[in-house]
Parts: sequence; structure tokens; C-alpha cells
Amino acid sequence: MSSTTHNTKGFEETVIALLLGLMVMITFVNVVLRYVFNSAIIWGLEVTLILFAWLVLFGVSYGVKVTAHLGVDALTNMLPSRTRRIVALIAAAVCIVYAFLLMKGAWDYWAPYAALDRTSGRWFPTGFEKTRDQAWYITDQVPMPEILRFLEGLINQGETYDKLPRVVPYTILPVGVGLLLFRFLQATLRIWRGQQDALIVSHEVEDEIDQLKDHQWEE
Repeated sequence: MSSTTHNTKGFEETVIALLLGLMVMITFVNVVLRYVFNSAIIWGLEVTLILFAWLVLFGVSYGVKVTAHLGVDALTNMLPSRTRRIVALIAAAVCIVYAFLLMKGAWDYWAPYAALDRTSGRWFPTGFEKTRDQAWYITDQVPMPEILRFLEGLINQGETYDKLPRVVPYTILPVGVGLLLFRFLQATLRIWRGQQDALIVSHEVEDEIDQLKDHQWEE
């Protein structure tokens, strides 16, 4: 493994750990405040839900990168090596198309909140169509950080936000799906080069589990 890949993997794992850590910290503080001081962080639950959504969507693409997604390979394992590789490439192509469709949907949902236009076309983008601005939508309880005040002049026509605009948490939609598409393209290239057999976790995991059971039985 190259140093670049190792550093990237470390970065992604750090982000996931950070999201988990923030979720745990906010929840823990809220529990202590509620049961000890009869108080609470009013925006704690909403922020935790946002962080969880970021964690899931970010984790999906990371799972593709490290081949961690589960799948049924009982049939493909019976195929010859060359045929198995062809089937894996077909599956990867289907996943790329699926991720591309998700990307269009993610952009079309997020764009109005960023004062941008949705794409035209039912399945595949054929351009952009005039879209009603929804940049003024805000979260229910999350306060507006001062560092993000530039968004008021950028997308909200200078109007003040009293809560965090929805465009911020919803940004994970195009970002997360974009990462998923990118990871599918990377995985497809690895399969094409013979560096990877499939998009799902290797069947070798079962062998490792069996070896572990045998070792425990011997003890």
C-alpha cells in the first residue's frame, strides 16, 4: 500500500471517528444536564441527527473503498476466474449508473437550498432549469455560527439567519453521493486491473472466522 493511500485512509477514518465522537459527546452532555441539572441543550438532538446522517452517507463511500460491504457470492465463487471478473465489472457498471442517478437526485434536492438551479431531465441531467430559491429555509433549533455569516450575503440576499440554514447539513447529499460515485469508479478500475475481485467483502473472511474458531477449540 502506498503512503498516499495510507494517509487518505487515515484521514477518512479520522473524520468518521470525529463524527462518532461528537455524537457521543453531545448525547452524554445532554444526559448529564437532563438528569443532574434538570436542563438540556435544546439543539442537541437535531445536531446529533445531522451528524448521524453525515456519518451514514460518508461511511457508505468509505465502505466501498475498503471493500467492507456485505454481499452474496455463493454463485459467483463457482464461476471461472475470467467469468467472475466479467460479472464483477458488470456489477460495478450498474453501481456506477446507480450512483450517478443518486448524484442527480442529491444535487436536485440540495441545489435550491444553496440558491442554485436543479438539473433538467427525468433520469440524466440535460442542463439546468430555473428553480425557486429556498436558501431562506433554516434548521429548527441549531444556532447560526458566526463563522458562517458570509452565507447571508452569498445565498440569502443579505437577510440575517437566526438559525443554521438547511443548506449546511444538506451539503452531505451531493458530497456523500459524489464520494460514493468516485469510490465506485476507483473500485471498477481496481477490478479491471486485477487488483480486486469484487465490490463486496471477500469470502476469505469466512475462512478467517473458521480459523479463529479452530484456534479457540484447540485452546
